[in-house]
Amino acid sequence: MSESSMSGVQDMSVQDMGVQGMSVASAFAGMRSVSPVTFRAGCPECRGSFELTASDLRLAIGATSRTTFYSFTCPDCDSLVRKPAGERIVELLTGGGVKTLRLHSAHQTL
Repeated sequence: MSESSMSGVQDMSVQDMGVQGMSVASAFAGMRSVSPVTFRAGCPECRGSFELTASDLRLAIGATSRTTFYSFTCPDCDSLVRKPAGERIVELLTGGGVKTLRLHSAHQTL
């Protein structure tokens, strides 16, 4: 992209998007950083209850509800925990930035 076309992007105002009297820079000036999302979880081994960040969790999405789950390592006892993930859990975890792995069937049609 040329320098002249880049300057057009930098100089774009909110007025260009249908809002008058405010530049893009001033529209975003008051924004602060967002706190990281945390998820409440529990360990079936030690019965610990704790909060995890998105980077502490992994989500595996399979072809069926039986093969869709999330997992994490318990921060209290270091057990690997795997729990089923229904549609709502998948929605919350993906929306919160949890890394997702899509599982594929070993049987493929040729």
